[in-house]
Amino acid sequence: MSERNFKCAIEAILFASGDSVTVERIAAALELTKKEAEKLTDELMAEYIAAQRGITIIKLENAYQMVSVKEYAKEIRTVMDLRRNAPLSQAALEVLAVIAYNQPVTKAFVEQVRGVDCSGVIGSLTTKDLIEEKGRLELPGRPLIYGTTENFLRCFSLSSLDDLPEPPEKTGEQGEESQEKTENDGQLSIFDTPENDEVITATAEEIIEEATAQ
Repeated sequence: MSERNFKCAIEAILFASGDSVTVERIAAALELTKKEAEKLTDELMAEYIAAQRGITIIKLENAYQMVSVKEYAKEIRTVMDLRRNAPLSQAALEVLAVIAYNQPVTKAFVEQVRGVDCSGVIGSLTTKDLIEEKGRLELPGRPLIYGTTENFLRCFSLSSLDDLPEPPEKTGEQGEESQEKTENDGQLSIFDTPENDEVITATAEEIIEEATAQ
């Protein structure tokens, strides 16, 4: 099979899946090494970006997904009659920020940082598939620990947690803060429906502000 045929096969796999597909699964399907599959998929992703088409490919940690280009979100919503979900509340942003920058963490840790009960907010973020249980600590009571999900990366347009902007650094007595702004508009999966559609309206900058406000 030629390199072009491999890329066409990867394109077909991502389109048919509608969800993210790991590099290992792509490699196994095409009988390639993980390194070869990743290289070909990265090249295909670059081709989509260069072509400036209505759909593109994004990378989510060790997986890839075909999505619509964010510039056409309005038109997609109009045709598919999708409603935009309510933005995350202040409390939800704060909890999400604490978890994102300190994961894996327990509910008790989050509540210690915020100073209030966070059971309801953590439950809501779990329902929205922005955080998930990552196991339990080997401590009395074996408390659950939480971390962010792949959907969190997708909603905030991040390829991995390494792409989270650095927290602002306080400089001097004036407490001046500097930070690199990362825009977030999110993308829509080409198979998004009203049932699974989640759009986060906060930017990564806002998450940082909440995370460092304590």
